[in-house]
This record gives sequence, C-alpha cells and structure tokens, in this order.
Amino acid sequence: MVFEVNEVDGMRAMMPQIKREWYDELIVVDGGSTDGTIEYAKEKGYSIFIQKERGVGAALNEAVRKVSGDIVIIYAPDGSFEVDQIPIITEKIRAGYDVVNVSRYMGGNKSHDDNIFTGTANWIFTKIAGLMFPFQFTDFLYTYLGFRREVISGLNIDNKERTWGQILLLRAVKKGLKIIEIPGTEYKRIGGDVKVPKIRAGWAIVKTLMQEKFS
Repeated sequence: MVFEVNEVDGMRAMMPQIKREWYDELIVVDGGSTDGTIEYAKEKGYSIFIQKERGVGAALNEAVRKVSGDIVIIYAPDGSFEVDQIPIITEKIRAGYDVVNVSRYMGGNKSHDDNIFTGTANWIFTKIAGLMFPFQFTDFLYTYLGFRREVISGLNIDNKERTWGQILLLRAVKKGLKIIEIPGTEYKRIGGDVKVPKIRAGWAIVKTLMQEKFS
C-alpha cells in the first residue's frame, strides 16, 4: 500500500526495487500529484487511485478499504523507507505477529533525515508513549508499518491526519495485539525537502496521545 503526492523522483528510484515476489497486490494512493507521478504509475502498470479527501490519514483509510490481501504494509516511496524491510515484515506477520513497526533507532540503525529538532522530538514523543501505554517503543513516529488486515476493523481508525499510524499502534497496544519492532535505517528523502509541517505535526501527536490515553 503506497501513499504519495508529487513523488515522481522517489517513485522512479524506489518502486523498481520492490520485487514482484514480495506482494500479491500493490495499490498506490495519490494525493493529487501534478509532477508526473500519476502518469509514471500508470505507465508501469501499478493500480493507482486519487484519494477523495485530503490528508495522510484519509489516504490510508481509503487505501485500506481497497486492499484485499491478508497482510498490509504501508510504504512511502520517497527514498526514506528501505525496501528490504518489506519481506521481513511479511515474515513476522506470518510468524504470528499482528503489527510490525519498523524502528530507526534499534539495532545500530539511525535516521539520516533527522536534525537536532526532529531527533529530539522523536525521542521525547517515543518516551512519552512508553510512559503512557504498556509498550516500550523505540520509534513511535516512523509510520513504516505492517499489519494483518483483519485487525483494522477492530481498531476503528477514521482519523484523516498524519497520526493515523500512531493511532494504529496505540490502539493495537490497548487491544493487547501482538506487536514487534524491527530495525530499519531511514535515508534522506529523494526529490526535495520533508513535507511534514513540524509544529502542526507535533501538536497532532500530543492530541493523539491524550485522546488515546483517555478514550
């Protein structure tokens, strides 16, 4: 399940690295690209649709409803997600885990995209999540995730913001689902600057933590 907007450079670099034997179905959800991303996806034969509502969460909600496979992996083709984690995620879920969270900060890995602000914020929010909920994440914010499709209906995620992945993790913890983290390095994104508005994103995470703790 690939989500993107205006990522033609990243798509050209990363999508050919995803081996055909790794998936039964590949869905691309596009946020209204104008840089040739849609044309590239169609040229390569990928199943692509334009999301109806704005927001990362809206894109993921719409994509999940279209997925037919038993295992779902969220992938951003901007160069920051290593493709090598895809078969490992699948292997872990087949071994019995419900949710697999890729962590940039375990096993000697790191984020090459961090600066002093984002690195500190990641550390703080991850620690807070561990204090508020009974699971010690090493990376709460990456949103490189895999999960059993069947678990989504029980989590009732309808958030349209970019904290969709964090809501999934927290609700999976509250439901007592079987969660595992695996290491993965985050590389510099391809084709421009990070699109996440820092202050707005930080506030959204605070709201998510509070809402999930007291709901």
